Amino acid sequence: MEKENPLPSTKRRPGRLAALGAAGAAVSLVSGCAGAGAVAAGGDGTTLVVAIVSNPQMEDAISLRADFAREHPDVNLRFVTLPENEARAKITTSIAAGGGEFDAVMISNYETRMWAENGWLANLQPHIDATEGYDDEDFLEPIREDLSYQGDMYSVPFYGESSFLAYRKDLFEKAGVEMPENPTWSEVADLAAELDGVEEGVAGICLRGLPGWGEVLAPFNSMLNTFGGRWYDRDWNAQLTSPEFRRTAEFYVDLVREHGQPGAANSGFGDCLTHYSQGNAAMWYDATAMVSTVEDPESSKVVGKSGYAPAPVQKTGYGGWLYTWSLAIPASSQHKDAAWDFLSWMTDKEYIRMVGEEYGWQRVPPGSRVSTFENPEYQEAASAYAEPMREGIENADPKNPGTRPVPYTGIGFLAIPEFQDLGTRVSQQLSAAIAGQISVDEALAQSQQYAQSVGDSYKEAQ
Repeated sequence: MEKENPLPSTKRRPGRLAALGAAGAAVSLVSGCAGAGAVAAGGDGTTLVVAIVSNPQMEDAISLRADFAREHPDVNLRFVTLPENEARAKITTSIAAGGGEFDAVMISNYETRMWAENGWLANLQPHIDATEGYDDEDFLEPIREDLSYQGDMYSVPFYGESSFLAYRKDLFEKAGVEMPENPTWSEVADLAAELDGVEEGVAGICLRGLPGWGEVLAPFNSMLNTFGGRWYDRDWNAQLTSPEFRRTAEFYVDLVREHGQPGAANSGFGDCLTHYSQGNAAMWYDATAMVSTVEDPESSKVVGKSGYAPAPVQKTGYGGWLYTWSLAIPASSQHKDAAWDFLSWMTDKEYIRMVGEEYGWQRVPPGSRVSTFENPEYQEAASAYAEPMREGIENADPKNPGTRPVPYTGIGFLAIPEFQDLGTRVSQQLSAAIAGQISVDEALAQSQQYAQSVGDSYKEAQ
């Protein structure tokens, strides 16, 4: 794809940030339902409608919006914040319809390349190249590559993540056990049994069980890859009833049912974040982005008590995933230049420094920029987890997610359009097994039918 004509150079704003005061009046916030789209804000002003996922890092961005308003007084921001599953569905429907409801959207490395190929997203590379000091080469290479199509970036990362295993060092000492340097899932299961109930109300481990392809399937798929499983063989034959897939499902379900948190079938990332940060779990395997809350004194009761081990493995040397929440501009937006001003504000180096100075360096959006990892203030605040986080991201290989060849790419997801529906359906079966409503065999038998239906469509296309 040819690049668009270069844009005029955009100057970066000056150093230290002004107080977050009256400028915030130019920004409105809505939760749960979207506004009417991008409309005139009065005079020459513009209202940008921004759809984002509700989590702590995004809440920080909303709270700091007055800095953007100070630099762009003629631009109003209207945020639409939704839980992850709802946000995915609403944003996908809106973008696919091309109705112009949103001017900026929070998506991931799952959607970016597919949506760019469909023509649903604006090419950001001309904006990036014209913006002085933005420095897209500073993004970690696996993150940048996964957000690019034909060499151009179509979304920019707010934060990047892999996964690792957080564990309570004080509870390990109390139980008389140690975390291996590179734990296997078998060792983690044994540790969970030892730590379950080490203190009243403390589960051995927290794992997601909430339905959703971006919820329970994220940790499950990374476990599946390292157990030697896969969704399809090279010829698109579904493998969800294979011995490897069944073993992974049985292991995951048994582990969370026997030594996991109460109500595991309803636990998503946010629930496990609460369980662990409030001291109710001895271990938690999940996204490296957890640290922004786990190590925040304002939100967590376990600050400084955690160790961070690499993602557990079984048959592979790597067990993590690669994921990024990023920001994109729908092709249908009528306010692309103003939308880029907002995207570049929220994803550049200066924003990261602002969060560090306003809220503490443990709260900065992690895992997107090399310069963050090399910042001495961040290194001091993140000494317990920065290195395993960076290694997890840099070692991720979405093109080779497991031990055997597959016809798809992706680690925590399959990078095919059908996975939104397929993954959701399979996740519902897995969650039902965690809840004890059906057996693992029943869950996989139904899931195999769903998966083979999708596989057959790819066979026909070959």
